Amino acid sequence: MNQTSGRSGILLVDKPVGLTSHDVVARIRKLAGTRRVGHAGTLDPMATGLLVLGLNSATRLLTYLVGLDKEYLATIRLGASTPTDDADSDVDIVADAAITSALTEDKVKNAIDALTGDISQVPSAVSAIKVDGRRAYERVRAGERVELNPRAVTVSAFDVLEVRHEEFFDVDVRIACSTGTYVRALARDLGTDLGVGGHLTALRRTRVGPFVVTDAKTMDSIEVARDLTAPGEIARALFPVLELTDEEAVDLGHGKRLVVADPSLKGLEGPIAAIASDGRLVGLVATVSGKAAPLINFPPDGV
Repeated sequence: MNQTSGRSGILLVDKPVGLTSHDVVARIRKLAGTRRVGHAGTLDPMATGLLVLGLNSATRLLTYLVGLDKEYLATIRLGASTPTDDADSDVDIVADAAITSALTEDKVKNAIDALTGDISQVPSAVSAIKVDGRRAYERVRAGERVELNPRAVTVSAFDVLEVRHEEFFDVDVRIACSTGTYVRALARDLGTDLGVGGHLTALRRTRVGPFVVTDAKTMDSIEVARDLTAPGEIARALFPVLELTDEEAVDLGHGKRLVVADPSLKGLEGPIAAIASDGRLVGLVATVSGKAAPLINFPPDGV
């Protein structure tokens, strides 16, 4: 039996280009010897970078990780468009060379400023968003025309790192944004606003909430037993902490409400990480009338 098959935790993976997020999950299932593996937000096959995986009972934490803000490094090519807004499909529209040649870094930065902050964004049509029960990308590939509704997103940083002006105008950028933001759509909209079209040629996710890609392992170097981070350690990085005595850990595990003595935790709707003296994450709680009420419990490994 695989010695890691019953262990729970979070695994940080640096996804290579060409693999889907499902491909990575399938490989980790095999390496870890468990079917209970999930991820906190997909990356397209052309994208690289941080993929956060949960194993066994730690998959229950993924709900709280999906909504974390993200950071990316990307290259946007201005002057050409693709049906998927990225390099996963062939260029179908090329702008007039004279118009692309007239682009300047200042013009690009001004257009980027308009796409920074709280904005309304129409997601890329080739996305995993469901339309009447089917993924949008499935409908597009079936030849249907898909129109998605705009959504409110926040782009907290959209920084130009480098520009290269040859046949096209390539812009290397750093983007920090709220969950649900489509970087492909930012590339598309930047190109549209400048009148030349645009698409992504490279995308790398460097951060998810407090987790950074420099702490992730490549697919070739992962050792699950070594690289798995315990749920308690992850929860401490994400939530306020309620330290439990051994007796309180047992009581909370049985669903009992606990009196909260720490004044800084009173009135918090949660989640609050309830952690046992041995560092184990017992559950996530909220305070109700001065007591910790369980939101979700985390059984010990092997239970």
